[in-house]
Amino acid sequence: MRLAALAWLAILGVFILAPSAPAQVQAPAPPSPTTPPPRSTSPLKEPGLPPARTNAWKIRNAMSAAPRAIAKDATIMDWATKEGGEPMLLRKGSNDWTCLPDDPKTPGNDPMCLDKNALAWAQAWMTKKEPKLTQPGIGYMLQGGSDASNTDPFATQPASGEKWMSAPPHLMIFPAGKLDPNVYKTDPHQGGPWIMWAGTPYEHLMVPVK
Repeated sequence: MRLAALAWLAILGVFILAPSAPAQVQAPAPPSPTTPPPRSTSPLKEPGLPPARTNAWKIRNAMSAAPRAIAKDATIMDWATKEGGEPMLLRKGSNDWTCLPDDPKTPGNDPMCLDKNALAWAQAWMTKKEPKLTQPGIGYMLQGGSDASNTDPFATQPASGEKWMSAPPHLMIFPAGKLDPNVYKTDPHQGGPWIMWAGTPYEHLMVPVK
């Protein structure tokens, strides 16, 4: 989970959680459900020219973050086109999930899908309030992702002398309480689930899926 990737989720919650939020942009229909979304073989963006980021491409890319059973009915949001701007609705969904395409500001291909509890967690994080979840939240990043820091919840760039973390395909579990460091490790390189931002109110579990 990266600050750059969720820097506007406090605004996003207005669109997703409000009962009658108006759509900003209506995108073309997504590709046929029979055609699986693309899967990256590397967490880093491919070299050369960027893809043509049409609305159809963004929807397809966003859907690749989660299992199709979730992504096919999820709301798809796009990044704000300018700093401080509002996110745009690409497709209104019928379940409680929100998916976003790759963030062009990071070095990795990192679309994500969040359930409503994960979205509430992100809103608390953005306002620097302690999350008050009564049930765990879940987020999918099946393409992997880029993280500036495994310890600093508000880092937007790696610390001096460090590099961006390249997380493998994973899901994120946002707990309703504290995570036990005796059960889960904090080292992202040890090959299993690890705690990101351990010891802060924003700690969550990163679970590699392959």
